[in-house]
Amino acid sequence: MNFVQAAAQLADPYRDDRVLQSWLARVLPDEQRHAAEPDFIALAQYAQFTYARQTGTMPSEPTLTQWDVWGNRVDRIELTETWREGPAFAAKHGLVADGHDRALGEFARVQQFAKVYLYHAASAFYSCPLAMTDGVATALRDASNTALRERVLPRLLSRDPATFWISGQWMTENAGGSDVAMSETTARRESDGAWRLDGRKWFTSAINAEFALALARPEGNPAGADGLALFGVETRDADGVWNGITIDRLKDKLGTRELPTAEIHLHGTCAELVGEATHGVRAIAPVLQVTRLWNAFGALSTMQRCLALTRDYARRRVAFGKPLIEQPLFADALAGREAEAEAAFHLATEVALLLGRIESGKGGAHDAALQRLLTPLAKLWICKLGVGIASETVEAFGGIGYLQDSGIPLLLRDAQVFPIWEGASNVQALDFLRALDRLGIDPLLDALDGWLEAAEGVASEADAETIHAAIRHADLWLRDHVHDTPALQAGALRLGLTCARSLAAALLARHATWAQRQRNDPESARALRRFVAHGLDRIIDLDMD
Repeated sequence: MNFVQAAAQLADPYRDDRVLQSWLARVLPDEQRHAAEPDFIALAQYAQFTYARQTGTMPSEPTLTQWDVWGNRVDRIELTETWREGPAFAAKHGLVADGHDRALGEFARVQQFAKVYLYHAASAFYSCPLAMTDGVATALRDASNTALRERVLPRLLSRDPATFWISGQWMTENAGGSDVAMSETTARRESDGAWRLDGRKWFTSAINAEFALALARPEGNPAGADGLALFGVETRDADGVWNGITIDRLKDKLGTRELPTAEIHLHGTCAELVGEATHGVRAIAPVLQVTRLWNAFGALSTMQRCLALTRDYARRRVAFGKPLIEQPLFADALAGREAEAEAAFHLATEVALLLGRIESGKGGAHDAALQRLLTPLAKLWICKLGVGIASETVEAFGGIGYLQDSGIPLLLRDAQVFPIWEGASNVQALDFLRALDRLGIDPLLDALDGWLEAAEGVASEADAETIHAAIRHADLWLRDHVHDTPALQAGALRLGLTCARSLAAALLARHATWAQRQRNDPESARALRRFVAHGLDRIIDLDMD
């Protein structure tokens, strides 16, 4: 009657992650990997530290104080401990700066997203403003407003906590979520040339940010997305007073509860045009390409946390005479989830590699087309997978996994934001269709053929044929429905999932071949067989629905 179950412990997220270690050894040059390793180690140690803190203390959330004792409107936000640590930690370890560091060349994004992968699950979603900061920095690099760029960009990319800024992006309004064309915020130009914004922004995550990009419609501009302009806003003045911003309330969310997401009103908020006074949606598009990749890596980081905890618990929990990890059904189910996560890892990391290659000038038109097509696919599939694996983790822990103070429900609640953040799954599927309409499917077909060619000798002929069959079906389905827009849109999600899974399988096959030959490691090849066996093709002919 004295039995107490030993709690799951978090293994070292860097040293004990076979998938990460193998990928870094293949992709990141040795000299660069050794230089970055102290940061990787520090991030992993922080992950273990924050996990121990989370499971040993009561959870906390940000609080909003709108009025001081004398009746002055102050809108003061008290952040949680992890969020107070965030700016210094992020700046010190270059979580944003690395991605823009030209000295890192084409591997800048590889190094950066390895860090994001290690940091996200430990960050209490401080990764959210870092993602937005990275995206905003990307958009500002080409901004025609040079004064704004030269003043703000160095702060967003600073490695010094004293000068580091985070940024928000204010797009969502009551009338327009994904359909930003319905935005109602207006911009008027004063006689002195200054711009003032008025309106309501319905979801402003990380309202504590020092800077934000906001969409607004200049007076006299036409309705629709093209009539919107993109503005830069410094949220406070030199004395710390809000720049015409009032905070109505903090959102009461299912998850990401340490992330202060607010509803705000803008009352004559001083702003600066980033570029021209129209086509603001086009100007903010580079932000979304970057933040959607952060989203996918956040889901990967969550999956890694889920699987690591499940595996450790399965070694400690004895049922029916032996540890869960030795129970054939439990072990098989866990291996299946690990195979799915490993395939997803190689899809996301390929997008990161392509992005770095393009930004460094090493990539050509084919790389740019491939990166554009793969980004919505990675966001679409990986984020949905993250929710599924988090849900399975709750089940794997049984009753303990359903208790709040175990920390396991938090993984599921937080994972649910991934398919929503930066465009829900349907939005990603339709974005993929738009990219296909402009670029065609050939960049995907050519890339898949190249990856499978590199996998010859390790990937079985049967697996290669299954991968080819799924992508061929996607190609044929597209050709059959090219003139039927409603059918294309109705099947876009199934098409996207089929392409994502097929391409991920080919990427996993390529890596498995390298791992087998260079490291004598058969684990990725085993994961490939499991993943392909789970099925790649999700397309159903519409007349069969």
